[in-house]
Amino acid sequence: MDDQLEISETNKEKNQIIVNRKYKFNLWYITNNTKIFKCTKYKTVKKCKSYIILNDNNKVIKYENKHTHPGKEYDASVSIVKHKMKNEIRKTSIPFDINPKHIYNEISEEIGLICPEYNSIKSQISRYIKKQLPPDISKFNEIPDKSEYYINERDENFMIYINSNIIIFQSSFPIPNRINANKYNNHIIVTPKVLRCDFEKSISNASIKIFHNITIKYCVWHYKRSLEV
Repeated sequence: MDDQLEISETNKEKNQIIVNRKYKFNLWYITNNTKIFKCTKYKTVKKCKSYIILNDNNKVIKYENKHTHPGKEYDASVSIVKHKMKNEIRKTSIPFDINPKHIYNEISEEIGLICPEYNSIKSQISRYIKKQLPPDISKFNEIPDKSEYYINERDENFMIYINSNIIIFQSSFPIPNRINANKYNNHIIVTPKVLRCDFEKSISNASIKIFHNITIKYCVWHYKRSLEV
């Protein structure tokens, strides 16, 4: 097969093949270690009968090229770009800091002239990123069971996840007044490496002032809401 074949995916994340960056084929069914893909126009008035059969290694066994319609390069490029962007997003376990526009810029250079505008796929990519994020915790009892309560020097409660060294402050943010004041009345020395908070600069600035080597990561809930703007 001399035609160019690329693996892609549908909006529902099902397998898809792009041929010559013009024709799209969706997975029809799998049987006997082979995968059969039909042209996306087979259910339309065009009733395209083109299909592709792949083996387990995604090698082409047969390509029946009977297209009854012209190829659509722009539609194919949209699918390719979205698939490549989703692949990059999937490489990160929790994409808090991912920059979809930066990923798009790199991919658009590879795709060339026939590439969708970023704004035309922005909302779909934003929704996909949100799907990869952990669910919102709406109730305090949804916090994992393996944890313990402690009290700091200002008599404020906070919680430590025993299994992952995460501190959740139940009351207002209890940054100590002095650098050496991070020892609580439970005789636990707290030297956090990562702080997750909302986007208030006063919190992050105070954290950096007290814990010089801390890394600031911002709140999932606020981050997800910002994607909707």
